[in-house]
Amino acid sequence: MAAARTATATDPVKQFSVFAENRVGRLFDLTTLFKEANVHIMALTVLDTTDSAIVRVVVDDPDKARELMINNDFPYTECDVLAVEISDESDLKQVLAALLEAEINIHYVYSFIKRPEGRAALAINAEDTDVAAQTLNHRGFRVLTQRDISR
Repeated sequence: MAAARTATATDPVKQFSVFAENRVGRLFDLTTLFKEANVHIMALTVLDTTDSAIVRVVVDDPDKARELMINNDFPYTECDVLAVEISDESDLKQVLAALLEAEINIHYVYSFIKRPEGRAALAINAEDTDVAAQTLNHRGFRVLTQRDISR
């Protein structure tokens, strides 16, 4: 269990928040750019506003994705997110209960599209990812590293 916490701290899952003008085809452009460069989108959510959209994405190759976005005028920010593996939707309650009990504020949650092993997972942005990871590991959940989601 301690090894998993150490791995998470040294190899956290990277999330990109890509800022895209709210126009037809912009999400298609981003996903096509990744696909043509063999960068796989593992998790995705879009926050829409009147003038723009924020595309939050977790990919299997953050270094290549970073280079692609810089070279193709997709402004972005980057942060670490907690990625936790779940068996099915019933685990969601236990994950949320564990974080509530530890008094960890959750900013947002979204699900992975796919994982290399085919298991379900959640991307969680929380105020203290290290404590959240320790809490979930202690409860028997597998907290994923970037290596776990890379192909």
